[in-house]
Amino acid sequence: MPLEPLTAVSSVDGRYRDASKELGAYFSEYGLMRMRFVAECEYLIALSEADGSGVRELSGAEKAVLRTLPEITIESARTIKLIEREGYEGIPATNHDVKAIEYFIKKQLAGTSLADVSESVHFALTSEDINSVAHALSLRAAVEEAVLPALQSVAGGIAGMAKSYADTPMLARTHGQSASPTTFGKEMRVFVNRLERQANALKNSSVLVKWGGATGNYNAHTVAVPGMDWRAFARAFVESLNAAGVGKEHFIRLELNEVTTQIEPHDSYAELFDTVRRMNTILLDFSQDMWRYISDGWISQKPKEGEVGSSAMPHKVNPIDFENAEGNLGVANALFEHFSRKLPVSRLQRDLSDSTVERVFGLAFAHSLIAYRSLLKAFGKISVNESGMLVTLQAHPEVLAEAIQTVLRHEGVEMPYEKLKALTRGREVTLADFATFIDGLDISPELKERLKALRPENYTGIAGALAKE
Repeated sequence: MPLEPLTAVSSVDGRYRDASKELGAYFSEYGLMRMRFVAECEYLIALSEADGSGVRELSGAEKAVLRTLPEITIESARTIKLIEREGYEGIPATNHDVKAIEYFIKKQLAGTSLADVSESVHFALTSEDINSVAHALSLRAAVEEAVLPALQSVAGGIAGMAKSYADTPMLARTHGQSASPTTFGKEMRVFVNRLERQANALKNSSVLVKWGGATGNYNAHTVAVPGMDWRAFARAFVESLNAAGVGKEHFIRLELNEVTTQIEPHDSYAELFDTVRRMNTILLDFSQDMWRYISDGWISQKPKEGEVGSSAMPHKVNPIDFENAEGNLGVANALFEHFSRKLPVSRLQRDLSDSTVERVFGLAFAHSLIAYRSLLKAFGKISVNESGMLVTLQAHPEVLAEAIQTVLRHEGVEMPYEKLKALTRGREVTLADFATFIDGLDISPELKERLKALRPENYTGIAGALAKE
């Protein structure tokens, strides 16, 4: 059966293909190949620029040639897979994906002025050196160019609601019960602030990579070129991958982990994934709250012409985008949690169980991106029912009990909490009940009028100001 969206096993490549397809540039087999090319070619350039490496200095034109090699075509990628699986034009099957790329690069350099340095491709390295850098490059590019911009768009949508409805009074619920009033905008601001904190953590994160050869000790390096400071070289090489010459300045930094086994231990992967997972959890919380506000009639949904909400109930307009976001965020977080738990654990100096897990990174980010775009779609299909919120709030005058007992405490009235508890707990009360209660208190007429002027809709504290910050 040919592969197409209708035959794909994963919904990421099937039903939701359009919502996350740009991640293919970073997390597909083709995308990983490209990043491996970057690592190999930049390393060869760095060797040519290092004193005492034994690799001659390359001309500007030769460096330009190496920097164009990562822009491989799909046909080139297919050739690399042939080298790996079947062999190609005299190159026997490697059954090793990184070695296949090394051979392909050497083949590309044959017959050019770079042919004499082709044996320095992958010099003294193990495949994990290349993979460590390649996966780090993929992660950084995906987060910077696709994931974080989508997240910021969602946060911007929520911030817009916080500002527009900063002063819209709303009944709060704690433990599912009526509680001191808030505003819809302030409740939106809570989510914005939470997201901003995690986004700042993401922007200030780093991904550690290794570059020390077979077991991280520069064994082959120091035997082949004993006079070179390979640790200093590795530091400079990794730092060069943060420079504008390799695309642009980056807010996620690549850093050399100087003490590793054959593999970089992946702790920084876990840190990054945990940050994205926290952001997803915040949005999952947001999605569930919005679902409830819709259920309560506080947020209205705009029906779309021709859209069906239920195959049986014609009236239904369902909050499908919030539900879709919730489901995809859950799947993404389950994967991120597994990555963070599994990847930092490797038997002795290495086992290969991390390799297949790293190939699933794109799936977690894809489900995240699908969720973010579902939320953005949802924002265009809802409106805040301010009058509905007000009606519900006014139906719960009991929320004024907190205000009245607190004022009475301040005035020195004896046991005001207990008196308000007796008046309100487990009972339906009205504003008239409060007025009668207040009239019976031994307090000044001015204070009585002040308390009787309280209404649920004007008892929102500084919620409006908090929403506008």
